[in-house]
Amino acid sequence: MSEATTTVHRNRTILVADDEAHILHVVSLKLRNAGYEVLTAADGEEAFEVACATPPDLVITDLQMPFMTGLEFAARLRANPPTAHIPALLLTARGHALSQAALANTAIREVLSKPFSPREVLAKVEAMLGGAPRADAGADAA
Repeated sequence: MSEATTTVHRNRTILVADDEAHILHVVSLKLRNAGYEVLTAADGEEAFEVACATPPDLVITDLQMPFMTGLEFAARLRANPPTAHIPALLLTARGHALSQAALANTAIREVLSKPFSPREVLAKVEAMLGGAPRADAGADAA
C-alpha cells in the first residue's frame, strides 16, 4: 500500500550530478527511497546531456566537477529553452556563500553546503517541488 501511495505522491524525476561517487550514491538512495526516479551524472557535461535527453523535474548538482562546473551546468540549463524551467539545487563544499550575481543567470534556486545530511537534501527537494506530501494524501486518491 505504501508503494502505491508513494507513486501517487511523486511521479517525479531528479537528476543528481556529482563527481564524488559516494555522494551520488547516498543522495540517489535517499531520493529513490522517498519515491523519486533518479538519474545520475559524474560531471557537468554528462549532466547537461542527460538533462537534454530526459528532462528532469529538478537537478541537484555539485559546484566543483570536472569538464563543467555546477554553475556552468546550471547556466547552460537556463540558456537552453527546453531545460530553462528546470530548477537546480547546488551542493558546495566552499566555505563562503555564493553571491546573487554568481547565481543570477543560472537555474539554481537553492544552495546547500557540504557536509549535509541526506535528510536535508530531501527536505530541500520537497520544498522546491511544492512541499512535502501529506501523510494522508494517498487517501485523497483512493
